[in-house]
Amino acid sequence: MNIVLSALLAVQILSALGMIGLILVQHGKGADMGAAFGSGTSGSLFGASGSANFLSRSTSVLAVIFFVCTLALAYFGTAQPKAGSSVLEGASAPAAQQIPGVAPAPQAASSQPAAPASAPAAPGAAQIPVK
Repeated sequence: MNIVLSALLAVQILSALGMIGLILVQHGKGADMGAAFGSGTSGSLFGASGSANFLSRSTSVLAVIFFVCTLALAYFGTAQPKAGSSVLEGASAPAAQQIPGVAPAPQAASSQPAAPASAPAAPGAAQIPVK
C-alpha cells in the first residue's frame, strides 16, 4: 500500500510541475493583439496556430491526471486505519498527580462538603499560626 501511495504522490507532483511549466509557457489571449501592432513577437516553438492547441490540450490532460491523483490520495488517506496505526490511539488522559500532604480536589458529584485536610503535627514541634 505504501508503494501505491508513493507512486500516486510522485505522479501528482510531476503533473503539478508539468502544469506549472505549461501554463507559464502559454501566452494570454491579449498577446496576439499586441503582436499585431508590433509590440511583441509572434514566433513560438510550435508555430503560430499549433501552439495553442498543443499546450492547452497538454495542460488539460495534466490537470485531469492531477485531480485523479488528488482524489485517490484523499480516498486512501481517509480509509479506516489499521488498529494501532494512529498516534492518538495510544494517548490517554494524563493522570492526576497526587502531591504529598495536599488533599485531592473535591468531586463535583459529591453533595457533602470536603473537610479541609490538615497534616498532624509532629510530636514536640511548635505550631506556627498561619494568617
